[in-house]
Amino acid sequence: MTEHTHPEAPLENQIEHGQIEETQLKTESHDPAVPEAYSAFMRQGWGDRELDLPPHPVASYAADRRQRLAEMFAGETLVLPAGPYKVRAYDTDYRFRPDTAHTYFCGNQTSDAVLVIRGNESVLYARPRSERNTDEFFRDRQYGELWAGRRPSAHEISSSLGLEVRHIDDLPSALSGTGKTRVLRGVDPRVDALVAADSATDNDFARVASEMRLIKDEWELAELQQACDITTLGFADSVREWDRAIEFGERWIEGTFFRRARAMGNDIGYDSIVGGGRHATTLHWIENSGPITPGELVLLDMGAEGHNLYTADVTRTLPVDGTFTTVQRELYDLVYAAQQAGNEAVRPGVPFTAPHTAAMEVLAHGLESLGLLPVSAAEALDPDSKVYARWTLHGTSHMLGMDVHDCGQSAPEAYAKGQLAEGMVLTVEPGLYFQEDDLLVPEELRGIGIRIEDDIVVTADGYRNLSVALPRTSAEVEEWMGSLLP
Repeated sequence: MTEHTHPEAPLENQIEHGQIEETQLKTESHDPAVPEAYSAFMRQGWGDRELDLPPHPVASYAADRRQRLAEMFAGETLVLPAGPYKVRAYDTDYRFRPDTAHTYFCGNQTSDAVLVIRGNESVLYARPRSERNTDEFFRDRQYGELWAGRRPSAHEISSSLGLEVRHIDDLPSALSGTGKTRVLRGVDPRVDALVAADSATDNDFARVASEMRLIKDEWELAELQQACDITTLGFADSVREWDRAIEFGERWIEGTFFRRARAMGNDIGYDSIVGGGRHATTLHWIENSGPITPGELVLLDMGAEGHNLYTADVTRTLPVDGTFTTVQRELYDLVYAAQQAGNEAVRPGVPFTAPHTAAMEVLAHGLESLGLLPVSAAEALDPDSKVYARWTLHGTSHMLGMDVHDCGQSAPEAYAKGQLAEGMVLTVEPGLYFQEDDLLVPEELRGIGIRIEDDIVVTADGYRNLSVALPRTSAEVEEWMGSLLP
């Protein structure tokens, strides 16, 4: 928060008496001078456009989440910041994206806000739209309406989210002498500084906030389905522009998918991975600076983030020619079989690792059939060996939701070492990766990477694939590409 020039005077009095200093505004050295006459004139003659907004669809769900969270920490104060803007370079910021837990518990997506929960009382301390009695609205590059766009008013935030909203300047006094207080740390340094840290209690708070997101409600599942549907369209867009991708390379596909994600959603859920040829063997290849070469494969790991921040995470590996070669098809079909085994292992009550175990069983035996393992598949699958993992590298699943790797602060026994439950959403994404300099594989395999990934809901009797609209089998992929290629 900005400091007041005269901290003993209330904010409204400082504004009235002109005590807000120019240094509080986010301006730059190259901005033109602002004479008093210009400043005074700019503060006149503006209409009031405050709106009565309808309730946000998440409002009732968020209220229930806050109640459950408060019951877990009875008698305590819980502080969940949205976070400030983050600098990209010098005087330019990244596009703002609020902290996941903050938005999960209230729905707010404006910067600098802080949700405070005490028992049955929840208050959102926010930085609302610029007032016209200061220079902020026409001079401030970060918050000014004429620079950055109109922020909602306190009334608009309140009517939309069903929360009491107070100005963020009131937060320090609100947190003074509140007794036991837990803060989601590392989100906003200004909030961290207001409450003495207690790593044990704060970490436990972060754990609970993370674990509450493990089970998705019906509204969340609908948001994830929408993100997958947008993602499906983005993959199709990419294939329709295949001739341009071959001309310009991996970044053409990255840009094409980004356009769809921004047009229909909020953003991409993570930096798109477009791995042509040997780049597919780098798990998180986001440089996307290589060519798309006929005769090779291209691995596309991309996901759209919806307007309410739920993201898809889908991978397909496509033949650049539209048709797999014999070797490519053999490897692709092996990965498909592993993924299908992983999908079918998903059901309530099984270990989170069940899809991984099932998929690795298939891949290890496939590698044995290819003559690559130095031992039998059974020996390679032994936890004390795992030599097969030279060509699989990663786990098969992670939780999915508002974060692409959702619920990451959960306790191991609730997540990685826990059991699947109805309403959980996870990825199933086995892969095979043969590095271009791996001398233990035949030359024809070197530089090939294949991954197939879908977003899977645990249902009462098994699973449902949210991204099923994108073809998976080698024959379906070829037919789908054939219908889209320019």
